[in-house]
Amino acid sequence: MIKRRDWLLHCSLWAAAPLVVRAAPGPQRIVVLGDSLSAEYGLARGSGWVALLELRLAQQKIAAQVVNASISGDTTSGGRSRLPALLKQHQPSVVVIELGGNDALRGLPLSMSQDNLRAMVRAAKAASAKVLLVGMQMPPNYGAAYGREFAGLFEQVAREEKTALVPFLLKGVADRADAEAWFQSDRIHPLAKAHPQMLDNVWPALRPLL
Repeated sequence: MIKRRDWLLHCSLWAAAPLVVRAAPGPQRIVVLGDSLSAEYGLARGSGWVALLELRLAQQKIAAQVVNASISGDTTSGGRSRLPALLKQHQPSVVVIELGGNDALRGLPLSMSQDNLRAMVRAAKAASAKVLLVGMQMPPNYGAAYGREFAGLFEQVAREEKTALVPFLLKGVADRADAEAWFQSDRIHPLAKAHPQMLDNVWPALRPLL
């Protein structure tokens, strides 16, 4: 039998104990680290694939915020230097890396691009974020060998780092028979009508990470 003195002591300790209330988990954060293909270059605001991603998340009632940290003209070196601050500021649950095209257009060493992609993937994973690597391909005039080597960068990094991959962001756009009708006058940046297809290329790889 519990003595009255012990019972009062037990009650006083219980009353003094702090009440622990677990906060409801907030929405996930998706950081998109990309170049002009993700930064709505030449498009009306809200018509790019990243903006369309926000709409799809809302339509499917997935609690996730999208931070578009894309900059036109950015390279893998630029993304690598910007990523630590973005990870610290936003603490994302998913990082989408869409960089590399400008490296090739500028003739930068592919080994450097690969090192930068690998470093970004590892930094994001070290910050407890899942990673989606978005690949790119070069036009045929760059040569078949170079094209294979460039596309292989993304596949190799994704395989080595065991991360999700979109092999080609512009699949169903750049490889169409009427591809010219889907690009702006510079023949590099897709028109707004191409961006739903770009999102459809990204979505199957991104959805399982959410």
